[in-house]
Amino acid sequence: MENMPITSKGLRLVLAGLIVMVSGYILLAGGGVKDPEVFNYAMFDFRRLVAAPVVILCGMIVIVAGIMNKERKDGSVKPE
Repeated sequence: MENMPITSKGLRLVLAGLIVMVSGYILLAGGGVKDPEVFNYAMFDFRRLVAAPVVILCGMIVIVAGIMNKERKDGSVKPE
């Protein structure tokens, strides 16, 4: 594990970011109707327009933080 480009802490952050992104996509799902003649206003609620994209963006930020995470030779994480 000495020459790995990503640390174990970074890998955990990447996996956590993926979980956060999947939860955002789950928030984004739904809102369909069976009758195409009926307009469904549930497609345009706060959860789908604001909350889900913010959760997905937070997941991407966590993934980038996990990738950019550097470890010092003494094992501690370098502050950026």
